[in-house]
Amino acid sequence: MNDLKDMDKKTAIVQVDTVSEAGSVKENLENESKLRRRLERRHVEMLALVGIFGTGLFLSSGQSLALTGNAGMFVAYLFVGLIVCANQAANAEVSSFMPITGFYIKHAEHLIDESFGFALGWVMIYGALIPSELAAGAVVISYWSDLNPAVWITILGISVVLSTAFGVRFYGELEYVMGVLKVILIMGLFIVCLVIDLGGSKGQERIGFRYWKETPWNEYYTTGSLGKFLAFWKCVSGVVYSYGGVQYISLFGGETKHPRRSIFLAAKRIAIRVLTLYLSIVLVLTMVLSSKEPEITTSSGTASHSPFVIAIKKAKIKVLPHIINAVVLSSAISAANLSQMQVSRILYAMASNGRAPGIFLKTTKAGVPYVGIIFVSSFIPLAYMSCSRNASTVFSWFQSITSSNLLVGWCTISLNHIFLHRALKAQGYGRDVLPYRSRFGPYAAWISLFFSLLILLTAGFSNFLKGKFDISSFFSCYFVIPLLIVLTLFWKIFKKSKLHRPEDVDLKTFFDDIEQNPEPPIKGTGGKERFLILWA
Repeated sequence: MNDLKDMDKKTAIVQVDTVSEAGSVKENLENESKLRRRLERRHVEMLALVGIFGTGLFLSSGQSLALTGNAGMFVAYLFVGLIVCANQAANAEVSSFMPITGFYIKHAEHLIDESFGFALGWVMIYGALIPSELAAGAVVISYWSDLNPAVWITILGISVVLSTAFGVRFYGELEYVMGVLKVILIMGLFIVCLVIDLGGSKGQERIGFRYWKETPWNEYYTTGSLGKFLAFWKCVSGVVYSYGGVQYISLFGGETKHPRRSIFLAAKRIAIRVLTLYLSIVLVLTMVLSSKEPEITTSSGTASHSPFVIAIKKAKIKVLPHIINAVVLSSAISAANLSQMQVSRILYAMASNGRAPGIFLKTTKAGVPYVGIIFVSSFIPLAYMSCSRNASTVFSWFQSITSSNLLVGWCTISLNHIFLHRALKAQGYGRDVLPYRSRFGPYAAWISLFFSLLILLTAGFSNFLKGKFDISSFFSCYFVIPLLIVLTLFWKIFKKSKLHRPEDVDLKTFFDDIEQNPEPPIKGTGGKERFLILWA
């Protein structure tokens, strides 16, 4: 990286009027000091891992398998996984340059248009307020208990509020422990499924790739190649939910020690974790369970239909299903914790420059934005909807809403990267001035933007097929799009904001912050570090 002391010489190439914008940026950075930098690098990196291994993998993967077939499911997870890798390559560059609370929402506000940032913030809040993971938790616990799900939703809701109210350090340690347990479980599941596949379970014959040969691709709506493609594409939008959470590594930019270094390393390692741990467990699942298995094609809304539980029960292993269910429950709680933290931090970031009521700037002495936590907690009762209707139906609605918001977030991360490089070029900078750079940075954003936008626009395509329209499904898939447009236009008319010209974007404030707050360099990874990269 070029010496940052030469920045003033470079800015002479283009005269930039950033007085008002710079003031806004400096005010944001000053507000960051009210929070406490108590998260270590290991916490931030584990947040990325916890975000990947959630209820989407353990519960929804059965529906994906039944829908698209054994080979089709693996290809769908690989396809979305590559999009995630491209997206996080772009996220790594932008977030390590601008590590602020509010992550890609604040980046969009600063790089693209303040009205877009305003709309995006409230759209993300809307998506995170949906207690999908608490509904999932009720589904999971129903594996053990026949009690009314409302009882468990209440208990889970209270535990989530308490875990986020004790400060970011407590939250970080809690998620770190859960993350390590999940990695151990995933490795254990991989070994167990591999043993089952090779015929190592007592009384079971070798399976190999039998199910890949019997039902590689299922059909949806019609027959032939078109039917197989429609099944695959319908599966893709569900797979997006399974990858939810990876982009939140930059959420705690204002509460992380050495945020630039920590965020970049976490984003970089997502690709390794996706292409090893995640896809490995998906692969062995497609090897040990047929897509025609009755228990996954029949939706009862209970966790007994988790594909991992089904596969292990078929192998007559009695204890493991309960262990898996316990970790699935921890995944639901972990994701619910993340939603609480996300909303409270976004509200704090938006309130810092008038995009949300100033009351959300209030913090405890420990730096906890408690008003935001109280606000998001008031929406927990929405999870009781799963008590009045089939729990799996409500979970499916919540999943579609969450997936749409995730795709909007992925599109925004890509746009932020494109607009950042547009501003750098307009002001005479090269990529070498960024503190950290991704090898695939220049291309990753465009690839991610194209496919994320395509999936977002076509996620509810089944509603346009003859006899398939469902108002609840249509609403959950597409409501986020008009909501984003309406909120953007509202703020644009109200504040008369304009799209930022690349030469007017304030980059110097961040360059100054890099120079004033230097961080230790990234060390090379040896044998031990390469092994620990999976969870540390």
